[in-house]
Amino acid sequence: MSQATNNKIFSNLWMIAVYLFLYLPILTLVVYSFNDSKLISTWTHASLRWYEALIKDDDLISAVLLSLKIAGISALMSVFFGTFTAFALNRYKRFTGRTLLSSMSSMPLVMPDVIVGLSLLLMIISVQHWLGFPDKGLFTILLGHALLGTAYAAVVVTSRLREMDGKLDEAAMDLGCKPWQVFYLVTLPLLLPALISAFLLTFTLSFDDVVLSSFLSGPGYSTMPMVIFSRARLGLNPTINAVATVTIVVVTIAVIASSFYTSHQERKRKREEAQAYSDSNK
Repeated sequence: MSQATNNKIFSNLWMIAVYLFLYLPILTLVVYSFNDSKLISTWTHASLRWYEALIKDDDLISAVLLSLKIAGISALMSVFFGTFTAFALNRYKRFTGRTLLSSMSSMPLVMPDVIVGLSLLLMIISVQHWLGFPDKGLFTILLGHALLGTAYAAVVVTSRLREMDGKLDEAAMDLGCKPWQVFYLVTLPLLLPALISAFLLTFTLSFDDVVLSSFLSGPGYSTMPMVIFSRARLGLNPTINAVATVTIVVVTIAVIASSFYTSHQERKRKREEAQAYSDSNK
């Protein structure tokens, strides 16, 4: 065989090995969620026993709903603040405090979650001592998750803004569009795939976060990861496999739908650019 063939075979085998390393544990978890045995690692026969137990597990269901609520709201907050941060850093090259803003917006990316959580906890305790609020609970968890998510959202939106041609905004304003019309009709459609990607990323980060939630949660506000970790101390219940499988299915569907939508929007944008270029040359 030729060197090119050997390289192709090696590349394919390496890719398969990487995918097995990444996804085989997840596949094993999904398979064992249909196991009838109480032992999490011993297979007996297929059953929906643990999905039925999941439906009756009020504490876990409440934790999942709380995690979804927190993840959804914090993801929206992260995309909102991250987008404005990205605009400030990319569209305005010089303003007072730009270096500080750039540094602070990227600091949560490299700061350990334990340090961020402890810092927020000390800040909240200090503010509560001075003003009497906020109490640890939903608001404080949202604050911590939004802080972390904003940094990731800013990175995603920034990468998209760097690819966009600023002349499109100038052309729209030359044609009579007002600034808000330029943003709504030109910038936002081009930025939408990045906003969706940022939302999905920050939603996932918030949904599975346990460190910040542990520092910032109060009585009655236990998220799904916190409940799972607390139960793991006494031995994992196979119900956890069921809730993990449901989560994997939902996330997979969301990612696939987002990928199809993003691809469709990108193809549509390229067709419109080609049509506009063709019309301008007539």
